[in-house]
Amino acid sequence: MLTSTLIKLFSRDLEKLKQEIEAYKEEEKLWIVTKEISNSTGNLCLHIIGNLNHFIGAVLGNTGYIRQRDLEFSLKDIPVKKMVRQIDDTINVVQNTLSKLTERDLQEEYKRNPFEYYMTTEYFLVHLSMHLAYHLGQINYHRRLLIT
Repeated sequence: MLTSTLIKLFSRDLEKLKQEIEAYKEEEKLWIVTKEISNSTGNLCLHIIGNLNHFIGAVLGNTGYIRQRDLEFSLKDIPVKKMVRQIDDTINVVQNTLSKLTERDLQEEYKRNPFEYYMTTEYFLVHLSMHLAYHLGQINYHRRLLIT
């Protein structure tokens, strides 16, 4: 079933996210932005954590997580150790939630926004995996471009 594949992909990419943020030798560099690059690695990390905890944890898993999206882009100077713990917690939420979904659950409509087009839960989960990969690529580029 698709959920086992998604669990592997989310887990792999979230582990890679930890490696990326731990690769910064100086934590303050996680928060660098320039005129051309407006999102720091730290804020993209917080955004990924918030996104998955909201759309997978709260919406599908009923975890009670309350997303504060504005803070994902405005908070600064969160210690790497704290972000790593949050990533580990997110991995657990994703694994626990997705492992409980049935094939029928995947085919149900995922209503994210009443003005959006119709999509299944399966479709939206694939979208979330691609969203994670997209931001992970940005983070890797940020690290190599601004920190080398």
